[in-house]
Amino acid sequence: MAEQDVTQSGSTDVSQDVAKDFAATLDQLETLVARLESGELTLEASLTAFERGIRLTRDAQQRLDSAELKVQALLEQGDGTLQASPFDAQAPNDER
Repeated sequence: MAEQDVTQSGSTDVSQDVAKDFAATLDQLETLVARLESGELTLEASLTAFERGIRLTRDAQQRLDSAELKVQALLEQGDGTLQASPFDAQAPNDER
């Protein structure tokens, strides 16, 4: 039965395959990993699940990249006001 679920979901359109939000994408990935780790899937069903996991992973990464571009750090000025500045993903690594 689990094998049928993976096979059927693997044959759906990619746009239908991705989750509506990031949390749902992660939930789907966790479910796929658990099914793959269970060892109960056939080779074909495992490959289909793996391919679906790759698509979900790419979708999640795209969502994270998009969110990173939208994030802004708020810096407090001397007079107590806040100034928005672009998010710098390299800032924590600048300590080299």
